[in-house]
This record gives sequence, structure tokens and C-alpha cells, in this order.
Amino acid sequence: MITIRKSEERGHANHGWLDSYHTFSFASYYDPQHMSFRSLRVINQDKIAGGKGFGTHPHRDMEIITYMLDGALEHKDSMGNGSVIQVGDVQRMSAGTGVTHSEFNPSPTEMAHLLQIWILPNQVDVKPSYEQVNFGREEKLNQLRLIASPDGRDRSVTIYQDAYIYASILESGAEVIHSVAHDRHIWLQVAKGSVLADDRLLDTGDAIASDRLGDLKITAQDGAEILLFDLA
Repeated sequence: MITIRKSEERGHANHGWLDSYHTFSFASYYDPQHMSFRSLRVINQDKIAGGKGFGTHPHRDMEIITYMLDGALEHKDSMGNGSVIQVGDVQRMSAGTGVTHSEFNPSPTEMAHLLQIWILPNQVDVKPSYEQVNFGREEKLNQLRLIASPDGRDRSVTIYQDAYIYASILESGAEVIHSVAHDRHIWLQVAKGSVLADDRLLDTGDAIASDRLGDLKITAQDGAEILLFDLA
């Protein structure tokens, strides 16, 4: 079965300093038909104005992954971590028993553009932890680069879930193929550009869900950046 989630059907909140699209129900956006997909609970596409951000707030028992598309984001948390997340960086925070953090755009003028992803963990009450890894453009160019996994293979960030996240930057006409195994479920999110996925056209912000066995072929139309989730 294959399902398309169009960008314009997502939840949307514009707070002036924050322009956010919600793939799944989040905050004041509630849609019982789009609560989650397998262990994937949140994909928020956030654009944060210069000098603005989220004040200190708590999380618990959630795998939180930040993927930067443009600009930068400054992070501070109750574990003592402080860093600036740049384009190409993947940040993972396992909230576990509880953590507080803040996120601000350190530039006074440049917009920060990111995807924030929440994955439901397969273990609760773990000790909170933090990880940040940079994956350069060449590592993702015209190939699927593993960026998150349950075992941290190939420098991917480690998450408490049977889930694998891949990122790719595709030049116009480039093609990647992902094999969908038995009892696995795929969510493909287009962060930038447009692609053909299983001969279906997906534009920026669109997504496709699939549990059909076999190869999922993804071809860029005018260049694209994508995230692919392979979920139990």
C-alpha cells in the first residue's frame, strides 16, 4: 500500500518569528487521521527568524532529531551540552527520564530552516543523552546516506528504536533505490525540490508512505533533498 501526504494538507502555524508545518498532529494542530506513522511521531518543518527561538522547555521519553537545511541553531540543555547546529549536522537527543533544552537562531538576520523529528523510543526511562554528527554534502550526494540507526553504524547517530533514517541530496535526474524488506515500512519526506517516487511526483514538503515489498525508486526532477525513514 502506498499513501501520499501532500505538503498543503499538513498542519500550519505562523507565529511571526516561527513558520512551522506539521506532518503529524502537533500542538494546536490535531488530525486523528495523521497522528503518527509507525514509531515516527513528529516531522516539523520549521523556519525560525533571526535572533528568535524556543526558550527552555522539557521533554521525556522521546528520540528527538534535528536536521538542518539552512542557517544554524544554537542548542543548550540540562545535560550541560551547548552547541551550534549547522547545515549538514544531525543532532540526536534521547530525552529518556527527562531533559530541558532551548533552541535559538544565533544569526540576527539569517533564517534558520530545519526539520525536527520525534521518534517514539522502544525503551523508556533511559538516561538522557546527546549526540551531534556532521554529514558533508559529498556523503549524501546522489546516494542514500545513513544518518540515524539503532546501532550507530557508519557514524550514524544512535536511537532507541528499530528505525533507520537516510538523507540524500540529489542532482537533477539522479536516482537512488531503496529496497523495502518484509515487515518494514517506508516514509519518504521531500525537504527541498521535487522527485518521482514510484512514478508519483512529490514536491517540497510532500511525503509518501509505503509498505510494498521491493525496490522504491526515487528520481530527482530539478534537484532535491530528501529524508527516508525505514521503520519496523
